[in-house]
Amino acid sequence: MSTSTRTRILEVAAALVRESPDGDISTRAVCEAAKVGAPALYRHFGDKEGLLSAVVDHGFEKYLATKRERGETTDAVEDLRRGWDSHVAFALDNRNLYRLMNSPAMRTPPAAALESHRILTGDLERAAAQGRIRVAPELAAQMIMSANVGVALMLVSRPATFDDIEVSRRVRDALYATVLTPEPPRDQSPSAPADAEVPTAAARLSALLRKEHGAGLSTAEAALMKEWLDRVANA
Repeated sequence: MSTSTRTRILEVAAALVRESPDGDISTRAVCEAAKVGAPALYRHFGDKEGLLSAVVDHGFEKYLATKRERGETTDAVEDLRRGWDSHVAFALDNRNLYRLMNSPAMRTPPAAALESHRILTGDLERAAAQGRIRVAPELAAQMIMSANVGVALMLVSRPATFDDIEVSRRVRDALYATVLTPEPPRDQSPSAPADAEVPTAAARLSALLRKEHGAGLSTAEAALMKEWLDRVANA
């Protein structure tokens, strides 16, 4: 089968997901609309889950392209805020696709979701290197992503109850106030409250250690040092 056949199946499936009342589609409907037999669909995508995962990656590609091309600013915290807002905006513009992406039925996370998480972790590592987060980047990424997805799903799936986009900003700011250190005055270097100095310093050193590829330590030594620092940061 040619590449054009795979692309046609994918585009038809994406259109059916977008138009479906609940975001669900059948492989039979896809085959009929794409004018292909079931063997062709299964040859290219394996099964329905494989097809849906490809649909998510196909639809999410435009969103990820904007994140890849945005360029990093010197303000990692502002990049984090914009990242949260763009995530929610994408969900609201692509409701069925977003619900599908986060469905428990998707046993294998789509590649798009994994890349989005890596981008978030990268921003947090930059913030950690600047002394701006209180916990290790990996834990911060888990906290932020779970809250970001939760807010987006509520706005998408329960619009009658969650009818104000302002809730997204409030949750974002409340969580970031917990994860991030306060912004210092412009004429001072980053600092943290006394009760957060050790965890913040540990998170910063761990991020710098990764950035410098171990800073002269062996692979095993760097891994052990990172484990210790992350444990202190997350205490």
